[in-house]
Amino acid sequence: MIVVLLGPPGSGKGTQGERVAAALGVPKISTGDVLRVAAKAGTPLGLEAKAFMDRGDLVPDPVILGIMKEALSAPEQAAGVVLDGVVRTVPQAEGLARVAAEIGTQVDVVLLFEIADEVLVSRLSARATCGACHSPVAGRQPGETHAECPVSPKGTLVRRVDDEPESIRNRLRVYKAQTEPVVAWYRANGGNVQAIDAAGSFADVEARALRAVGR
Repeated sequence: MIVVLLGPPGSGKGTQGERVAAALGVPKISTGDVLRVAAKAGTPLGLEAKAFMDRGDLVPDPVILGIMKEALSAPEQAAGVVLDGVVRTVPQAEGLARVAAEIGTQVDVVLLFEIADEVLVSRLSARATCGACHSPVAGRQPGETHAECPVSPKGTLVRRVDDEPESIRNRLRVYKAQTEPVVAWYRANGGNVQAIDAAGSFADVEARALRAVGR
């Protein structure tokens, strides 16, 4: 089973994707994962991708899709995979559909994690990150000391610039501009789009996600 995750920043799709992958007994991979593996392996496409990454450039969709095809064809993905951050635009959705068809499979379900903008703004703007080790720390406020920091016992908790309320709202605007056409494309092309209410407790959201994949 191939599962595609969609959802705004802070919706919890990455964490829930891990639970979905575990329940299905398949790996969860992202674009970054497959690019790093291919670059390290030194495959022709991996080396091409590495050249872009070394220059700080975005890796073009054709290269990413070629690497994704290799990844989906690997034995460890034979039972399926959960894809996080692989599809962000309509051309990427179209490309993934072509790649899947070429290896005799398809995207079985798209999990769309939905949550109100203001809930996300409140959730993310309250998040604290250690200025020394850069780890997110739950339940703490910017300005506090991160005594558990492995880099410095005096690490200070800060709010990342992209977690400022206006930055979050801008990220949400970008997400919606890119993702709403993707959702429309999947629905217009017979895709199985399952909307998941991402508000509430972790356990509640997990149960909704697992029901959507038949678990």
